[in-house]
Amino acid sequence: MKKETSNKLFILILTIITAVFVFGILGVLNVDSRFAAIFGIVVGFGLYAIFLKRQGTPKKKKDLRPVSDKREAFYKSQGLSDEDITFFRDTMNNAKKQILQVERNMNSAGKMKAIANRNNTLHLIKVLFKDIVNEPGRLHEVDQFLYIHLPSLADLTEKYVTINQHQAKSKQTFDVLEKSAATIDDMCQQIAEDYIKFRSADISDLTNEVELAKRRLNRDSTSIENEEI
Repeated sequence: MKKETSNKLFILILTIITAVFVFGILGVLNVDSRFAAIFGIVVGFGLYAIFLKRQGTPKKKKDLRPVSDKREAFYKSQGLSDEDITFFRDTMNNAKKQILQVERNMNSAGKMKAIANRNNTLHLIKVLFKDIVNEPGRLHEVDQFLYIHLPSLADLTEKYVTINQHQAKSKQTFDVLEKSAATIDDMCQQIAEDYIKFRSADISDLTNEVELAKRRLNRDSTSIENEEI
């Protein structure tokens, strides 16, 4: 409250100075003193009103809650700076909105549901989202998913649903819907590849573990006769 009062007082003083300055300039230009005084007052109070309006305009609330201490500690442990954390959270918050949009769109049209089920799209984008959140240091590895494939899917499904809701459809409309569905199907397959690519290290590790287990099994099976018990 004290800070707000101080700001208003500062603005008022600045406004008075401005009014006096305008009055002085007009006086130098030999403008009628009465008119100069009135004009200076009008300008001063006009500026005062503008400043107060700007000061009183509420700031737009962010839809992203402040990071929790636990989560911030996790991000810090992953090597993220304060700027990195802000960027990461904003990026993932935007991705979350797009995922929810894709889910709404795909659940609102039979054709979209079929495509989503065939490609397991909704499950994959949610799992990939969670994986990225848990591995923030790998954000750069999913730039295609976050900045191209997911936004494109959200946009394409939104347009498909809009056109599909038209009460009357021409042959051209059906052709557009069919082409859009094919493109959406391709995009869903691309997102599946994004997921596989992100988890390729796990798959590689699993393959190596299997091979190691096989070698151990073969070695153990051939030397069991000499094993002491």
